[in-house]
Amino acid sequence: MADNTSHIELSIELDNEDEELALKHLLSSLPLEAVVLQTLSQTGIERPVVVALLITNDATIQSLNKHYRIQDKSTDVLSFPLLEKPIVHAPLDQLWTKSELLEEKGFQTQQAFITPPDITTHLGDIVISWPTVQRQSSELGHNPAYELLFLLSHGILHLIGYDDLTEAGYQAMIRLQQSVMEATGLKI
Repeated sequence: MADNTSHIELSIELDNEDEELALKHLLSSLPLEAVVLQTLSQTGIERPVVVALLITNDATIQSLNKHYRIQDKSTDVLSFPLLEKPIVHAPLDQLWTKSELLEEKGFQTQQAFITPPDITTHLGDIVISWPTVQRQSSELGHNPAYELLFLLSHGILHLIGYDDLTEAGYQAMIRLQQSVMEATGLKI
């Protein structure tokens, strides 16, 4: 059986050191890897992966959103897949197609690098805005830890191929995220 481990390369860039220390303390008690593994398991992906996770402020995520998505506003989570095509098996109306996205922006696609099966797959990068996590959790009536892990699962789903631009994709992602949270024993 394959070694289905995950590794998260975590970076935190907030506005002050005290806030960063408090977040690091919170993160040390959260099952980040378990959420990643459960998200992959629930989508039928059984391989070792690496994910880069940046937890930052609204200004940084707004800048990234403006640069990469041409949306000059803050958001809760951004995902930057390194895969050339989705690795999840799902209906096409729930998936992104990287080559189409790149071609729309005028980029030429090239031959993809294929990760050998015995090497850990780097799925890509996830960026989460901590201030937005705090606001959304307050608005929705649950704790920030739950919201952060819910968004981590959301980001993983994007990295493996899901897209929420269609209603079918959005509904599939929400169902999977809720299922991951329940399976991991996380409560609102």
